[in-house]
Amino acid sequence: MQMKDSKTRVLIIVMTVLVFAGIVTAWIYYRGINRSVDPRIRGSRELYEKYNQFAQESRYDSVFWLMDTIEGVYSSFDHYRDGFEVAVLYNNRAAAYLSIFMQPENEILIGDTAVFMSKAENAVRKSLRMYQEWLEAYGGLNEAEIRENIDAGFLAGLDRYSQDEQEQFLDKRVEEIIEAQTENRRRLSVSYTNLGIIKRHQQKYDSAAICYLKAIDLWERNLTAENNLNILLNRPLKKQGLIQKLFPPEK
Repeated sequence: MQMKDSKTRVLIIVMTVLVFAGIVTAWIYYRGINRSVDPRIRGSRELYEKYNQFAQESRYDSVFWLMDTIEGVYSSFDHYRDGFEVAVLYNNRAAAYLSIFMQPENEILIGDTAVFMSKAENAVRKSLRMYQEWLEAYGGLNEAEIRENIDAGFLAGLDRYSQDEQEQFLDKRVEEIIEAQTENRRRLSVSYTNLGIIKRHQQKYDSAAICYLKAIDLWERNLTAENNLNILLNRPLKKQGLIQKLFPPEK
C-alpha cells in the first residue's frame, strides 16, 4: 500500500512537471511570436480578439467602433493602408450590416432596408477590390521577391529598434504575406458569398448566382455559397460532413 502511494506521488509530480513544462514552452513560443509581430500594429490585433465577442452578443455599435479603430491603426502606415487586413475589415463590416438586416429582433424599418443593403454592398465591394489588387501585387511572388518588394517600405519608421529586431519583424511579415497568398482566395470567396446574399435580398437572382459560382470557384469547400446557390435553384441543402466538422479549414 505504501509502495502504491509512493508511485502515485511520483506520477503526480511527473505530470505536474510535464504540465508546467508545457505551459512554459507555450508561453515562450507565443511570446516569441508576439514579439516578432510589427509593434506598430500589435495593438490592433489585440483589439480584434474582441470582435467575435461583440458580434455574438449583437453589440453592433461596438463592432463598428472596433473596426473603425483598427482601420485607423492600419491606415496610419503606408505598408498596411491597402493591405489584406483592411480588406478583412471591410468584409466584416458588410457581414455586420447583413446580420443586422437579417435578425428579426432588430426590427429594421422598411425604409432602412435599402440603406443597410447599400452600406453592406459598398463595404463588400471595397473588400473585393482590395483583395483582388493585393493578389495581383503579391499572389505570384516567392519569398525572396516578397522580401525585396516590401523591404524598404515596411521598415520605414522602425529605426528605433535594433537591426535584429527589424529582421524579426520583416521575417514575420514575409511569413504573413506567404500565408495570405492562400488565405486571401478563401477570404475573396467569402466576400463574393456576402455580395451574393446582398444581391439575393435585392431580388437580383442572376447576379446572386454569379457571385456564388465565383465564390465556389475560388474555394470549392465554401458550403455557405453552395447552399445559397442551392436555395436559388430549389435544390436540397448540403449538410456539412463529419470530416469537415472534425477538421475545418484553419482560417
